[in-house]
Amino acid sequence: MNTFYLAQESAVGAGVGLIGGIIYLAILIGVLVGVGKVFVKAGKPGWACIVPFYNMVVMTEIAGKPILWFFLLFIPFVNIYISIVLMVEIAKRFGKGTGFALGLIFLSPIFWCILGYGDATYQPVVTESV
Repeated sequence: MNTFYLAQESAVGAGVGLIGGIIYLAILIGVLVGVGKVFVKAGKPGWACIVPFYNMVVMTEIAGKPILWFFLLFIPFVNIYISIVLMVEIAKRFGKGTGFALGLIFLSPIFWCILGYGDATYQPVVTESV
């Protein structure tokens, strides 16, 4: 086996890996900007989407749920139910239906970008006063 051939094959593999990494990074940045735009539409700071844990607190607020729901996200199996309800409520706050909520659950990156880059407007939770 020729060592030149192995070196050439290794260089091609590295180039493909580099291109794949750049594409992944571009998609990641696009999704983060999309989620940030959703936060801004809801009157929250856009940078909050990149801060661990705080981003879930903000999503809980956007969904109109009490802060207790954030802590429920740490309980196994309960967190699955809470996450689904949060996605459904966020979809409702932006005037979207159950189908869109399913998109947020199963195809999150795509549907967060649709919310962020699209023309959906946030409809805050209306509290009744006595």
